[in-house]
Amino acid sequence: MERIILATGCFWGAQEILRQIPGVETTAAVYAGGTLENARYTDVKTGRTGHAESVEVHFDSSKTSLEKILDVFFRMHDPTTEDRQGNDIGSQYRSAIFYFSPGQKEISLKKIREIEKMGFWKKPIVTEVTPYGISAQAEEEHQDYLQKHPNGYSCHFLRKF
Repeated sequence: MERIILATGCFWGAQEILRQIPGVETTAAVYAGGTLENARYTDVKTGRTGHAESVEVHFDSSKTSLEKILDVFFRMHDPTTEDRQGNDIGSQYRSAIFYFSPGQKEISLKKIREIEKMGFWKKPIVTEVTPYGISAQAEEEHQDYLQKHPNGYSCHFLRKF
């Protein structure tokens, strides 16, 4: 099993899309990339903790690859908008990849170069590629939100490259 943490704006829609990738075993809504241990939504929503709403993805690398997961990541949100996705604005809604190994970092940077070369996005990709630091599990009401509320808010959808 491998894991990667991906930030694409509000974690609800991202979690719902990522969980459907064959080979993804589990997903969890987390706050990642900040400085506050045990962060809570009331802290993160201020934009002062450095955390981003993110999804921790555990995947079986014999069934899927990080490259395939990143293909979905770059299709489900706009990686060219700084600190914004849909109606959500602030650093807590930034685009980021929190990696756990040098190999994951290299794959992530290579994928950004590939996506930029395709020319699909008309502006430069601003996705941060950052080593994993501190993360905190989001509150229960944020876990599997769209499973519990099928018509709930989401700014995520899969674009075709």
